Amino acid sequence: MTLINVDDLVVRYDKEDEQLHSVNGLSFTIEDGVNYALSGESASGKSTTAKAILGLLPDHAVIESGEIEFEGRDLRSMTSAERRDLLWEEIAFIPQTAIDALDPIMTVGAQIRQAIQTHREVSDQGARRQSRELFETVGLDPERIDEYPHEFSAGMRQRVVIAMALALDPKLIIADEPTTGLDVVVQDKIIENILQIQEKTDSSLLLITHDLSVIAETCDEMSVLYGGMVMEQGHVDNILLNPSNPYTMGLQNAYPGQNDGSNELISVPGEPPTLDEVPKGCIFEPRCPFATEECESTRPPLEKLPYRNQRVACHHTDRAARMRHSADDPSTWSGATDGTRSVDKEVLLEVDGLCKWYDRKRSLLGRIPFDHGSPSIARVTSTIRQAYEQQGDVLRDVFDSGKSQVRAVDGVSFSVARGEILGIVGESGCGKSTLAQTLGLLEEPTAGEFVFDGQSHEYYQDGNLKSFRQRLQVVFQNPYESLNPRLTVKQLVKEPLTIHDYRLGERDEAVRETLERVGLAPAEHYLDSYPNELSGGQRQRVALAQALVIDPDFLICDEPASMLDVSLQAEVLNLLRGLADTEGIGVLYISHDLASLTRVADRLAIMYLGRFIERGETDRIVTDPKHPYTEALLAAIPEMDPRGTRDRVTLEGEPPNPVNCGTGCRFAPRCPRETDRCHSEEPELDTWVGESHESACFHPIENAADGGHGRIDESIKNE
Repeated sequence: MTLINVDDLVVRYDKEDEQLHSVNGLSFTIEDGVNYALSGESASGKSTTAKAILGLLPDHAVIESGEIEFEGRDLRSMTSAERRDLLWEEIAFIPQTAIDALDPIMTVGAQIRQAIQTHREVSDQGARRQSRELFETVGLDPERIDEYPHEFSAGMRQRVVIAMALALDPKLIIADEPTTGLDVVVQDKIIENILQIQEKTDSSLLLITHDLSVIAETCDEMSVLYGGMVMEQGHVDNILLNPSNPYTMGLQNAYPGQNDGSNELISVPGEPPTLDEVPKGCIFEPRCPFATEECESTRPPLEKLPYRNQRVACHHTDRAARMRHSADDPSTWSGATDGTRSVDKEVLLEVDGLCKWYDRKRSLLGRIPFDHGSPSIARVTSTIRQAYEQQGDVLRDVFDSGKSQVRAVDGVSFSVARGEILGIVGESGCGKSTLAQTLGLLEEPTAGEFVFDGQSHEYYQDGNLKSFRQRLQVVFQNPYESLNPRLTVKQLVKEPLTIHDYRLGERDEAVRETLERVGLAPAEHYLDSYPNELSGGQRQRVALAQALVIDPDFLICDEPASMLDVSLQAEVLNLLRGLADTEGIGVLYISHDLASLTRVADRLAIMYLGRFIERGETDRIVTDPKHPYTEALLAAIPEMDPRGTRDRVTLEGEPPNPVNCGTGCRFAPRCPRETDRCHSEEPELDTWVGESHESACFHPIENAADGGHGRIDESIKNE
């Protein structure tokens, strides 16, 4: 039975002086019980298509033509009330950013109950019971339903939204980038969660994502979109194993496989189309390395390949096998690193025992004095005092919270040489971003020290901060927050030159050179644009240009590519690798994307709850992890091959609270190999030492590269 049918959909956005043709003749069908994916780069029309199905297009969007049917019902002809009932009852939506989908002044349980009671005759007690059951279904503690969204981590909030989407047992779940920006462990949990729920509810999935590896593990069929058009369509196995459109080949090669034996990342050169007019020829022709004159003048039809459930829009499908072979070579795309890495041994940044702790503020109740003069308050506080004495362990956490500390960064040591990229990897909340801000002297170190180019951090704080800022630059995760929306690109990139009185008389030239250096060419096309007029990838490159224009010696990059599609991620990483190799810039790259870092980082440091738990050369850590946490991170990376099956190493629970961490190994509560010793004694980073490889674990994984993956010595089981 056909669940949803989209036929020849055309959607445009009307702006003041132009029209953008976002979706241009898109057609696809989802059968009952099928998981379907829409994939492609940013601005390919994926989210616009989902919004057209849901009826959530903005006012300046116009559906010019096309049909959208759900179980034979015309969605376009429905009234707003009819569509609202259908969306909650039969079609559920999981948005990309959970925090934007949740009301901050309502508890999460109240929001789930509201969704249930709006459409079903259910008592308050029944709705509350169902909310608790939904929390259990998505792996959340049902006792937390009365908490507010800000009290949950990003991964937990996403699971709350999933619970809301499932409240009415929908037939179709539309998920728009549900795991983008989340670390691999949380992503793995959410994907597994969605699949388990689907199996229970017998629902279908429309997944919108740029991550082909997630599609390989979750979906049956897919469409690859570019410029609002279908480039390739059919079974996931056929498309990912035998892509026949050069665009699909480029996306596939941009994804960093964990063990593909290559140190190179491929990015599709050029920019996505502006969509201000529908092209006459193939829309991918300007970026395609296999394009011919026919591609420039004639649009290829979407045609079925013989003997396969696969449709392709390309004039050269007869050469698909040869194109696939050429597409594997980075030089075909002229957008990859050359694979060579030469690290200058001169240490540029050296960090020793660095700590950043935050005092935890007391709660309001904790600030009530026990000896207050008011008789009424005295009676209350007398009762509290008695309870305090009887239940001291519990209430001291409340009343004495002002004495506790959040140990965000708790004694880390490392060095970075000129021309070297050190990657720091860990889950959200492990202290990565706090470490970046502390090294950038945006936060005051609590203890320990670091030396930058021979001078201690105290030297730079003592009247030399301006020179430090010029030589060490920080590139933040979110360009929406780091770029002033009121300044043009030219003003944004020129601002550091003005602040530091650098390159007098040639600043305009410096701005143009730097913009083109980060891939924004020709620079004149971008100089007068504002941040809101740029794509996410373009904004991130402006942020990079802003950091590079004053020729720094060191870059701290805090998740600068986490929300970009794979081709743009590859482009940013290749740029940084090139800067390190050719200009000797030291780079500290912070990320949760371990797969990408394995392609560009010289060394890796795995961080957990404020401390490094494994550190060493990238190849050694990837091929022979010694710490169970590193093993879990590697195991959580999805596979690109849809035929593959990977053994998940499931981490139970969430990272513990970093307040007064106590004794023992911090990973012990979640570790599948923990013993009594792990709970009483904290291992040092040099507990296991090999050549260029250290691990803080009493029971390191033995001979993982030789088949001993995950084994534990019998002699330690009874420790």
